[in-house]
Amino acid sequence: MTEETLKIYTDGGCSGNPGPGGWAYVMVMKTFQGWQVISQNKGAEKGTTNNRMELTAVIMALRALKNNENTPRQAAVYTDSQYVQKGITEWIQTWKRNAWRTSDKKPVKNKDLWEELDTLAGDFSLKWNWIKGHAGNEYNELCDAMTQEAIREQR
Repeated sequence: MTEETLKIYTDGGCSGNPGPGGWAYVMVMKTFQGWQVISQNKGAEKGTTNNRMELTAVIMALRALKNNENTPRQAAVYTDSQYVQKGITEWIQTWKRNAWRTSDKKPVKNKDLWEELDTLAGDFSLKWNWIKGHAGNEYNELCDAMTQEAIREQR
């Protein structure tokens, strides 16, 4: 993939960890008018962790992508979570080989979400990118604002 025509930005967070959490995603597609938001969504859970919300954001974005036949099947995913980016690109193959155990033989946390993400990601050609959070990227900032809004709305 040279230049992506579809970019997916995701974010998740908690107020307390664990605590009430929120997630959000924004999909943008390149058009003749420039980058246009084509889909966005947010949600929340009462008692969760930051990592679960980061994973949920990507899962929800890929579910939406899967259900929209009019979007490309290849995309660049942008997350400010190294846990998500490294997990899906580096660690997951070892976890699967080791029966979902970490290098110190403990069960992988959030296995249910990792398995779902692995299955969904297999349906697409994805390039996984880590970006610094709170660094001025328009769509990462939008995801963060939506995540915080989702957390506030459930209180």
